Amino acid sequence: MVFEALLMVFAEGKSLDDRFLHARDCLLEMFPSRRRPGKTYPGFIKAQRWICPAMVDAMMAQLREQHQNVAGKHWERFGWAAFACDGSRVEVPRTAKNQEAFGCAGKNKTGPQLSLTTLYHMGTGLPWDWRIGAGTEAERTHLRAMLATLPEEALIVADAGFTGYDLLNEIVAGGRSFLIRAGANVAVLTKLMAVDLEQEGETVWLWPQGKRELAPLKLRLIRIPKSSSSVEDMYLLTNVFDHEKMSSEIAYRLYRMRWGVELFYRGLKQTLDQHKLRSDAPEQARWELHWAMMAYLLLGLMTVEGIIGRDRDPLSMSVACALRIVRQAMNEPRRYWRYRGNLRVLLGTARKDEYSRKSSKKSRNWPHKKKESPPGAPKIREATFDESALARKICAAA
Repeated sequence: MVFEALLMVFAEGKSLDDRFLHARDCLLEMFPSRRRPGKTYPGFIKAQRWICPAMVDAMMAQLREQHQNVAGKHWERFGWAAFACDGSRVEVPRTAKNQEAFGCAGKNKTGPQLSLTTLYHMGTGLPWDWRIGAGTEAERTHLRAMLATLPEEALIVADAGFTGYDLLNEIVAGGRSFLIRAGANVAVLTKLMAVDLEQEGETVWLWPQGKRELAPLKLRLIRIPKSSSSVEDMYLLTNVFDHEKMSSEIAYRLYRMRWGVELFYRGLKQTLDQHKLRSDAPEQARWELHWAMMAYLLLGLMTVEGIIGRDRDPLSMSVACALRIVRQAMNEPRRYWRYRGNLRVLLGTARKDEYSRKSSKKSRNWPHKKKESPPGAPKIREATFDESALARKICAAA
C-alpha cells in the first residue's frame, strides 16, 4: 500500500484512477511473487484506513535518521544544522465536505485549502518534517508541533511571520537556536536590564504587553544594511550571542539560503503537479498531500545520495530530471528493475544546469505575481524606569 501511494505521486495520469492503475501495473512488475494488490482506487482508499498514525510516525522517524546519514558533510552549512520553516496552502476540490472541513482560508471567492508547514533542511534541500491542517491553521502552531523532531543543535531560519513571544520562548527553552527576520510587527526594548557584556544597539528584549507577568526574552538584533538586492535594511533576531559562530555575514548568508524552501514548494506544486489536489473528501485529501510530501522526500534522498557520491553539492538536485528518470523507469519497468542499482545510478545525474544564463528566467509580464511589500523595521525604544523595575522583580522571583 505504501509503494502504491508513493508511485501514484510519480504517475502521469490526470485523475486519481489513472494514477492508481499506472502505479498498480508497476507494482505487479516489481513484486511478481507477492500477493496481487486490489484492482480499484475506491478499494485502495478503504484499505488505506488500516495505516495508523503510529506506522506513519515510525516511517518518518526512520526517514529522518536516513536523511542525516545521507547528508554526510553537508549536514551543516556555515557550522549550523540549519532548517528553514515556511508554510504554503494547497487547493482542494470545491466539494461540500471539503468546504465544511477546511473552510475558506484565502481571499473572497476562493475555494477550500489545506495548510502545509514544512521544516526544510538547508544542507540537502529536502523536507525534514511537515504538518498538514485546515487552511486557517497557523504556521506557528505547526512549527511548535515539529520542534521535538529537530536535533538539539538545530538552527531555525524563518521569515517575519514567526516572531511570536511564546514560539521563540519555547525554542529557547528547548535548547535550540533561531534566526528570524524582524519586521514592523515586532516591538523590542533596549536598556531594559543591566547585562554584562551587553553591546550597544545589539542586545534587545522581547516583552509584549500581554506577557508582562513573564520574564522578558533577551535577544540579539542584527542589522544588515540595504544592498542591490534589498530596498531597505534587514533586521534579524537571534538567541546566538557568539559573534564568531553567528557573525553578521553568516547570518546574512543563512537567511539568503532560506529562499530554498520557496524553491521546494515550487517543485512540489509545479513539477510534481500538487498545486491542486484531486481528492473529494477531507481525509483523502490529507492523505494525498502527505504521500506527495513523502514521495518528494524519498525521491530526494535517493537523488541526493547519488549526487553526493559524485562529490557534488546536493543543492544542485533537479527535481524535474529526477522525476523524468523515475517516470521512464515506471513506463519501462523490465529494463530498469532487472539491473539492481541502475535507477540509483541514474538519479545521481539529476542535477541542475551549470551553464551561466545570459538572460533572466523571470517572466516579462506576469499579472498574477505577488508584489508583497517589505516587512519594514522593528519598533525599537528604550525601556522606561517602571519597566526596568518590573523586569528585575520578575527575573529575581524566577
